[in-house]
Amino acid sequence: MLFSLVCYFAMASESGKVECLAWAAKDPSGVLSPYNFTRRAVGEDDILIKITHCGICYADVIWTRNMHGDSKYPLVPGHEIVGIVKEVGFSVSHFRPGDRIGVGTYVNSCKQCDYCNDRQEVYCVKGSVLTFNATDVDGTVTRGGYSSCIVVHERYCFRIPDNYPSALAAPLLCAGITVYSPMMRHGMNQPGKSLGVIGLGGLGHMAVKFGKAFGLKVTVFSTSASKKEEALGVLGADNFVVSSDQEQIKEFYNSLDFIIDTASGDHPFDPYMSLLKTSGIFVLVGFPSEVKFSPANLNLGMKTVSGSITGGTKATQEMLDFCAAHKIYPNIELVPIKYASEALERLIKRDVKYRFVIDIENSLK
Repeated sequence: MLFSLVCYFAMASESGKVECLAWAAKDPSGVLSPYNFTRRAVGEDDILIKITHCGICYADVIWTRNMHGDSKYPLVPGHEIVGIVKEVGFSVSHFRPGDRIGVGTYVNSCKQCDYCNDRQEVYCVKGSVLTFNATDVDGTVTRGGYSSCIVVHERYCFRIPDNYPSALAAPLLCAGITVYSPMMRHGMNQPGKSLGVIGLGGLGHMAVKFGKAFGLKVTVFSTSASKKEEALGVLGADNFVVSSDQEQIKEFYNSLDFIIDTASGDHPFDPYMSLLKTSGIFVLVGFPSEVKFSPANLNLGMKTVSGSITGGTKATQEMLDFCAAHKIYPNIELVPIKYASEALERLIKRDVKYRFVIDIENSLK
């Protein structure tokens, strides 16, 4: 039986390139439309995945609209991918056809540097290969999850726990791991400690959920007073502060052990630094245009400021398993692929609670 499976996998991996249907941006307007292309043939370490769901991230807005000036059109976005294994290369050992797996923000790395050896591949010294709009090791341009299938090296695939819904798993592969990874790295999982979360979007709402699962006292800071009921009543935060209200801010001086800042819009940092206790830790996962604060707010309180992006393969699998074990689920709006352009427009307007997920399986025909 084992021999026949090996033969099947080897034979399957020798089949030609894979036809793929997708929705792509053809120019900086960012408007998505149907697009047909071929994926590479399944190599010995590769997995062919039939995509069932793909989350929508602000990165999709950035590159479909060429905001960084490096977009490669036609561009297929999407890096929060969940699907079913359809075929595996003969050297693949951890997955079999029929398994549910996920793919996150990167699909390759050098596999040899200290960071790759430590399973922090996202920090590969040669640069990790992003899931879309990057150049892979074979010279091809990567195309993401707004598509019917994808071929990925098994190292960068993650097992979705049996009891975890596929649609809900998708946002974990970027939004979830982006906050989970630095929270674990900096010990933000100590029950009884206090956590401030700046911004209540796709990342922020996951930071609140992780914070409560870790047993932290969570305070949400938002520019929008309308989010108070949602933060306290739905997400379970302990406190809510309108960040533009200086009187509310003052009530929390020297009260927080940790702050995780998910806001990418420009905002002042000194008011938040003053909220940290002595030796408090401030982690930035958003991308404002600049970070500026008084050295006194850092030095006098022995505080730490840190940055982070997503996470390595080890942390990502641990996070998926943690979410399944503790029943931590992102709040999503499930949409068909034809709605993707409108969803991106709504994302720009922050009109989503809290992550769009595309139902690829039932809408991409």
